Amino acid sequence: MATLYTQQSRNIYRTWLLMSVFFVVVIAIGWAVSWYMDSAFILYIAVAFALFMNIYSYWNSDKLVLRMTHAVEADPVEYRELHRMVENLAITAGLPKPRVYIVKDPAPNAFATGRDPKHGVVAVTTGLLGILDRTELEGVLAHELAHIGNRDILVSTVAVVLAGFVAIVADIFLRMLIYGGGGRNRGGHPILLILGVVAIVLAPIAASLIQLAVSRRREFLADASGALLTRYPDGLASALMKISQHGREMQHASNATAHLFIANPFGAKRGIGASLSKLFSTHPPVHERVAALRNE
Repeated sequence: MATLYTQQSRNIYRTWLLMSVFFVVVIAIGWAVSWYMDSAFILYIAVAFALFMNIYSYWNSDKLVLRMTHAVEADPVEYRELHRMVENLAITAGLPKPRVYIVKDPAPNAFATGRDPKHGVVAVTTGLLGILDRTELEGVLAHELAHIGNRDILVSTVAVVLAGFVAIVADIFLRMLIYGGGGRNRGGHPILLILGVVAIVLAPIAASLIQLAVSRRREFLADASGALLTRYPDGLASALMKISQHGREMQHASNATAHLFIANPFGAKRGIGASLSKLFSTHPPVHERVAALRNE
């Protein structure tokens, strides 16, 4: 049976696996380009870039996520009650108090980031603060603290950075091949065509890595852990219902960070069929989460 500690170990393992895959993919692309361009220097650049990005993503992924979501640090005076609630829940959970951030957005939502509990961050939107009462807000904050305690955010925040840079590296190297000229006399057009297809395929694969990095099951686990923390599951259930009924898309919604939020930042619909949206959604249906919390 999975426990909090086995979940933490699995997420740490997934992080190392993700970083290893990124390293191999970047080097493979670099090797292909260096072979075609007949320049070993390109391969050296690819190796150095892969090493640098692995290290950088681990240490700075939270800063990048905060920048991408336009989050700002919550003033301890203006948001005194929010800070107090986060601190009380962190003490109950046996975690260091995470930094508290605000996203100035009318759409109700929240997320957590940071590489470990000592560097944890909890962010909520102004829209969330506007529609939830105290018990509902505590439920949401407990859910985010559960992600920190389970170390879900370790793999998810690293995935945001690495998956995006895989697509960027592929695009850079493809442009080098197209505009660089020269290269081995091995029939440029077929090779360029193959590499072009690979580069095109890598972009959706990078997005899929993010989808796979945070599974729906872990959302259920964070719901359950958060409910145990507050000992009032109906608070989180009610909050999820209010968030889903609001249905408004966030101003800076991004596929790269969508999986970090407690609810889909693109709102109830995204312009595609409901069944297709559900199939590719990073979040379980709200009614299933509410039913699990209420033991229905």
